[in-house]
This record gives sequence, C-alpha cells and structure tokens, in this order.
Amino acid sequence: MQLPPPLSSDRLTAYEAQALQLEDTRTHPPEAALHQLGTSLMTELLDIVGESALEDFHVLIGEALIGAFHSVAQRIERDADKARDQLGGLVRDFDGSEVLDTEIQEATLKACTADVATLAMEIVRDAAAATYTTATGEVWSPWKGSVKATRTTAAQIEARDALRAAKARKHAATDPGATVVAFRAAPQADTAEDASRIFDALNWAREQWPDMALATSGAKGAEKLAIKWAKQKGVTLVLAKADFDRHGRAAPFRANDEMLELDPVCVLTLANSINPERAADLKPFGPALNLAQKAGERGLRHHPVKARA
Repeated sequence: MQLPPPLSSDRLTAYEAQALQLEDTRTHPPEAALHQLGTSLMTELLDIVGESALEDFHVLIGEALIGAFHSVAQRIERDADKARDQLGGLVRDFDGSEVLDTEIQEATLKACTADVATLAMEIVRDAAAATYTTATGEVWSPWKGSVKATRTTAAQIEARDALRAAKARKHAATDPGATVVAFRAAPQADTAEDASRIFDALNWAREQWPDMALATSGAKGAEKLAIKWAKQKGVTLVLAKADFDRHGRAAPFRANDEMLELDPVCVLTLANSINPERAADLKPFGPALNLAQKAGERGLRHHPVKARA
C-alpha cells in the first residue's frame, strides 16, 4: 500500500495544519485522501448492495456505514476530553518538578492527537454522507448526539440540547443566540413543485433573518428537502426528532412542542403536496396542521407554504 505524501505547510486545511503541529514522525493522510476514502467506501457499498437482493435495505445499510464513522469520532473525542480533564488536574497540582512537567506534556499531546483523529473521522463521515445523499436522495443525521459544523456540513443540534442552552441564556440574561425558524411539512410533499416552493420559503426566511437556525423534526419527504437546503446554505439545523419509543403515537406532536419551546420567530408549514394529483390522493399531514394551530394560539408568526399564484 502506497503511503500518502507528507503534509507541507503550503495551503493547508484546518485539519492538516492541526496535524502538522503534532510534529509526529509518522505522516497523517491529507484531507483529500480522507475525503476520497469516505466517497469510495459509500460508492462501493451502494454499488454492491444496489445490484443484489439487499437493495430494499440500502438506506439502512448506508446509514450504518456513516454512523460507524460518527461513533468512532465521538469515542475518540471522549478520549480527548478525558486527557484534557487529566491535564487540568496536572496543571492545578504542578509543583515545578520535571516529572509533572513531563506528564503535562504527554497529556497535552494525547489530547491534541485525539483531536486530529476526531477531525479525520469526521471528514470521512461527511464525505460518505454527501455521497449517500447524492446517490439515494436521503439525508443522514445521527439519532443521538450532534454533528459539529465543518466546511461541508451545517451544525446539527438536538432540540433538547438547544432547549437547555436557551434556558441557560435566559437565566444569565445574555445574548439570545440564533434566531429559530420552525418548519413542519407532509412526507408526501416531495415533488419538484414542492421542493421549489419550500426552497423559496426558506430563502425568504433567511433574507428576513440572516442568522436563522432551522428547526424541524427531520421527517421524510418535505422536511428532508429542508435539511438539504440547510446543509447547502450552511444554516444551523435544530432537530426535534419524534421519539416513538417514549411517546408512541403522540411523538410527532411532542416534537412540535419541542420546536415551539425554542421560541421561533416564524413557523412555516406545508400540510399537503402542492402537486394537485399528489394532494388529491392523500390527507393533509396532521402534525403540520397541529404546529400551525399551536403557533396561532401562541401568537407566533405563521406562513403556510403555498403554490405560486
């Protein structure tokens, strides 16, 4: 196996610059190589699965591959956090001795090394996720935890984390942070006409509130289209996923409550497809109607997404 060329100081990415600072005698793979790895793995997997009897499970299998790199990144990051905790204790106890000084250097190096490894796995993960979306039209997001913002993906924050942060901000009477726009839409609203009007509505919202964050449950169809828009625009994405294991049939409506607790400046809804043929065969989406009703009861600004006049 041919080793990647050593990194140089010219035109380094953030990951490569951080890796170079470690002064490791071993070379780190360039970011382009890591990106190619994620792309190749996902492409190979989908090609093989798509031509077999496993085709019906290609979405689940593809998400499992992305999730594996996400889990590895999280595990390495926890190791880095432990090293930093150890480092904090060593700094507090530092007495000027050579022994403690050596331990501090080792703990610092361990934390920095883990940070670089975490970045590497996130680059592979993001490349695999982008290839997965291009090939399948599906958008991957973790069921637990969050995905930090990178050059290619928007930040994804679970609604519970955002709620805790909002409460902390109110308690401290500090900056309220990002402006939240909530979006709820029907799974069947995934036609070309729907996508065009959804993007129009979201672009309008971003013009009104340039620092907006998009809150959605991440349901199939229209909300997946909204997630794609957020990723392309680099907009922070707040996921209030329906927890069916905990709340059963009420889960989609509990997700609405989580979004409303974020105090959105605007609520956008699309209860049925704009395409007349699609809409005629299906009932309006209850959770979208529910969010619109609750927004009205709270006096929040609400705009239904409609067909062009």
